[in-house]
Amino acid sequence: MKPFRFFSSHFAAGILLALCGLMTSAFAGPPLICHRLDIGDAKSLPWNGTAWDLAGNENYDTRNLVHDTLAILDGGVPVIVRMETLRRATLYARKDPQAAKELLTKLYQRAMAGEAAGHSDALAWFDAGYLAAAYRQGLGKDQNPAAGIDGYDLVSKALSRGGEKDPQMQFAAALITLQGPEQAHQEHAQKAIAGAKNDPLLARNLANHFLGNEKQTVSEALARNVTPGGVK
Repeated sequence: MKPFRFFSSHFAAGILLALCGLMTSAFAGPPLICHRLDIGDAKSLPWNGTAWDLAGNENYDTRNLVHDTLAILDGGVPVIVRMETLRRATLYARKDPQAAKELLTKLYQRAMAGEAAGHSDALAWFDAGYLAAAYRQGLGKDQNPAAGIDGYDLVSKALSRGGEKDPQMQFAAALITLQGPEQAHQEHAQKAIAGAKNDPLLARNLANHFLGNEKQTVSEALARNVTPGGVK
């Protein structure tokens, strides 16, 4: 059974990689999956060095995925590090449906526990929402445990619970809404771009090019409908 699983996971990664090379009006492929984020020297899940590699580390044991992901997220890392960690977790989860379900359940329960205790945690809601949005782009319908969950709705809840002032969270929301709703995307993009002036990590990511589209930076793609004085 192991050879078949090895082949099937590589075949799935190949299909997803092909999707990452397909151009749309603003970006290549599913942006939450195909666009690797710059996290500097921050710790995340283990990964191979090439930007195009969607297979991760072949020696990584996905039985550790939930524990390892939670350990990173619970370390108080910036939102962009959370985004990249959850992107990698989604790609690993393609190989392990049980881990995919358990990770989503843990993150959602963590957010609900804070809410029930009266101290809603914006980052907890963000993690659950961003993972659900990444699953929607990176997992097939039959293997997506987040089917029926609106990831953007949970990220919006995070924004309303204190995350609105974090330009990195606005950046995440702008990526999620690249295909709409348009007005929400414009607002998130404007706030992310404005906030990058005081956030070197965000500025670096906005200055990068989208994978497969070397003619357009992330900032240019996000700001396609944003004017200097506001949104159209």
